[in-house]
Amino acid sequence: MFYLIGLGLGDATDISVKGLEVVKNAKRVYLEAYTSILTDGKEKLEEFYGREVILADRDMVEQQSEELFRDADKEDIAFLVVGDPFGATTHSDLVIRAKQSGVQYRVIHNASILNAVGCCGLQLYTFGEVVSIVFWMDTWKPDSYYDKIASNCHRGLHTLCLLDIKVKEQSIENLMRGRKIYEPPRYMRVREAASQLLEILDKKKSEGVEIAFTENTICVGLSRVGADNQKIVSGTLRELSETDLGEPLHSLVIAGHMHPLENDMLREFAVDPTTFDKYSEAHCVG
Repeated sequence: MFYLIGLGLGDATDISVKGLEVVKNAKRVYLEAYTSILTDGKEKLEEFYGREVILADRDMVEQQSEELFRDADKEDIAFLVVGDPFGATTHSDLVIRAKQSGVQYRVIHNASILNAVGCCGLQLYTFGEVVSIVFWMDTWKPDSYYDKIASNCHRGLHTLCLLDIKVKEQSIENLMRGRKIYEPPRYMRVREAASQLLEILDKKKSEGVEIAFTENTICVGLSRVGADNQKIVSGTLRELSETDLGEPLHSLVIAGHMHPLENDMLREFAVDPTTFDKYSEAHCVG
C-alpha cells in the first residue's frame, strides 16, 4: 500500500496515531519537502519515529514517481506531507499516477492551514476561493490573484492567501548552464505580501479600475500556525505591511464582511484595537 500521511502543522508529535503506526512499520518513509515545512526538521522526525526519513524534493515527486511507488505492491510505503495530503494539487496528481500505475493507496488526513486558519476568529464557512501570492522579480510581477480576491470581496467573503515558498530553486544563470547549484530557501512574510498588494492597488487605481479593497481593509496575519509560538496579528492592510510576524511560515487573510463576533475576535489580535470600532467601514469595499 502507498500511504499519503498528513503531519499536521506543528511538530513531529502532531501526526495521528494511525499515521504513526504506518510510519513505524513501512518499508520506506518519504517526506515531501517543498510545498510546506514543519517547525521540526527531518532530524527531529527521525528521532521521534525511530527510523530513517527520505527527503522527496519537487523533482522526485513530479518526475520520479516510479521510485516512490517501488515495491508498493509488496510493502507499505509512507509519503509524509505537512498539513493534509490534499492541501496541494501536486498530491492529487500523485494519486492519479498511483492509480494509473495500479498502485493501491490510502490517505490519512490531518489539520492544514485551510481549516486551522479559523484560529484567527473568522468563520470558515465565510471564506471564498484560496489564492497564492508569489514572490515578485524585477522583470516579473504577476497580479492575477487580485481578480480572485476581488471576486471574494464583492461577495463579502474572506480570502486566505497562501504565501510563496522557494525551496531548492536555481538562479536563471545556473539553470541555463545546467549547474545543480541551488539558492537558499526563501519564505514570503506577511509584510511582503501586504506590500505587494498595496502596489497592485496603486496600479489598478492608476488604470482607472474601481478597486475591491483598500489599504484600510481589515486583514489578518498568521505565522507558525499550530506551533507553540504561533502568532496572530490583525489590522489594516497598511498596518500589516509594516508588521513583523517573525519566522515562517506565514499566511495572510483579507477580511470580507464580518459578523460582530468575528470583529470582536479580531480585536483581541489587533495592532490598534480602535480600528475595530468602525469595522463596518473597513471590510472589502465591494
